[in-house]
Amino acid sequence: MMKNSIEINPILNKLPKHLKQFIKPQNYEDYSAIDQAVWRYVMLKNVNYLSKAAHKSYLEGLKLTGVSIDSIPNMYGMNRILKDIGWAAVAVDGFIPPNAFMEFQAYNVLVIASDIRQLEHIEYTPAPDIIHEGAGHAPIISNPEYAEYLRRFGEIGCKAISSAKDYELYEAVRHLSIIKEAPHTPEKDIEQAEKHIEELQQNMGAPSEMALIRNLHWWTVEYGLIGTVEKPKIYGAGLLSSIGESEWCLTDAVKKIPYTLEATYQNFDITKPQPQLYVTPDFAHLSLVLEEFANTMALRTGGLSGVKKLINSKALGSIELSTGLQISGVFTNVIEKNSKPIYLQTTGKTALAYREKELVGHGIETHKKGLGSPIGKLKGINLAIEDMSPRDLAAYNIYEEQKVILEFEGGIKVSGEIITGKRNLQGKIILISFKNCTVSHGDTILFKPEQGIYDMAVGKEIISAFSGPADLNSFNLITHVPSEKTIQVKKTKERLRLEALYQQIRDYRDDINRTISRTKVLEELIENHASDWLLPLEIYELAYIGNEIELSKKALTHLNNVKYNRPEVGKLIDDGIEIIRYKENYITNK
Repeated sequence: MMKNSIEINPILNKLPKHLKQFIKPQNYEDYSAIDQAVWRYVMLKNVNYLSKAAHKSYLEGLKLTGVSIDSIPNMYGMNRILKDIGWAAVAVDGFIPPNAFMEFQAYNVLVIASDIRQLEHIEYTPAPDIIHEGAGHAPIISNPEYAEYLRRFGEIGCKAISSAKDYELYEAVRHLSIIKEAPHTPEKDIEQAEKHIEELQQNMGAPSEMALIRNLHWWTVEYGLIGTVEKPKIYGAGLLSSIGESEWCLTDAVKKIPYTLEATYQNFDITKPQPQLYVTPDFAHLSLVLEEFANTMALRTGGLSGVKKLINSKALGSIELSTGLQISGVFTNVIEKNSKPIYLQTTGKTALAYREKELVGHGIETHKKGLGSPIGKLKGINLAIEDMSPRDLAAYNIYEEQKVILEFEGGIKVSGEIITGKRNLQGKIILISFKNCTVSHGDTILFKPEQGIYDMAVGKEIISAFSGPADLNSFNLITHVPSEKTIQVKKTKERLRLEALYQQIRDYRDDINRTISRTKVLEELIENHASDWLLPLEIYELAYIGNEIELSKKALTHLNNVKYNRPEVGKLIDDGIEIIRYKENYITNK
């Protein structure tokens, strides 16, 4: 199934290998008739309500992206249709790391958690599912302005630097979403997981770039409103896919705030309905705020704070120098003077690149143990090394086979014999290699001759710092092993019998078998599965449409009994009946 969906959309062929590791087959045949009924109920209810409450792109987008009301979308079909608007879709297992999620967006690929919520969690699930992704995210990308915002968000977001604690929090949230969605999880386990998240959130320290940009993602892509504060419409996928929250969010119980950069600092709780939401006047305004935020990121500001963010992340990251030379590795130390970096150090595998392409001979095999380099200009010389012409170099005695001592303004001293240098396409020197080299800062020796060749990166300043490698091919990024997978519970015999009853009604509706006695199905349901509410609602719908008065009455009587015994599902039943009776008011999408 996944093989077909990859072949049908050329966008997926352009994905780098490290993103493909997150893709899993959809296994469409694993969806039960109950899953299909859950999808259908949510979509009927949503479309009925959202045709009035959602941004105008929503209904149009359902058609354009191949999302049907009656059946869970098949990735193969979705990809065939999505390619016409320049997008694609892949199936994944629940939450994936934020950087990867955003990088998929940068490639115009929608990430869709292929599992579907249980009937018991039909109104809201803390775990990503196909209703949220397929019916929430997919339709709005038919709007070109919004689609470009999503792509640009991914492009910028995947460069955001995380802190070491971010990943711990991601794993904790993933764990909670898995156990909350799984049936029969003991309440104490859920409480313990929630408490762990609370403790982590209270001890995160200063928020990382990834934490801040995830807030922006949440208040726009997931929970965004559009229009005026007084009369907003829904466009966020979390709201479009939640039959409970999509109604509640437009009431006065939820505070509406004009969307600005301030939303960056508003945290959220993924497990609870949101007490306030942000309203953007239009989709173009989203891009404006995103660029404002990007201007604060180390990606654009570089400098000492950028290196410190990378050190704090304890993860693979890159810096770019004023020459365009890029150093990728795990940054472990920076020496500073007057709030400026004067020397930086990576530990372990490091690669050098220029314009996202690894420099020949400077991959991780060459720099297995890391790389250290001075930053800045030479002492007493106004001209930066990078700007020196061959004549300038000769004047300062900096050329091949010469023993030189380079003293930098910050106090770093490089003493050795020059082997060679490299220039970029603009003619700037980006790298000088030495043998018999000693690098020192005061009394501290930073590099000794016995360590071999010293490759000195050249740049008077750090202009950018970002997450991940400059050249994706420099490192082995196929390392993702999820700490835990979504829980697939073994079905009981009773559950399988109930699924069989649902399947019979689905086969009847789809004209696969019109000889099925819906009355007998209802009788068996009342006798053996008296608490189920969705199947009798489906039977009532068919009887109501066919003007079968006896069967309608029987189904309705049973639904009233279910409401009496299970008041918590009363509103779901009432809403379903109302939609059936006023069916002409909503749009079918076959």
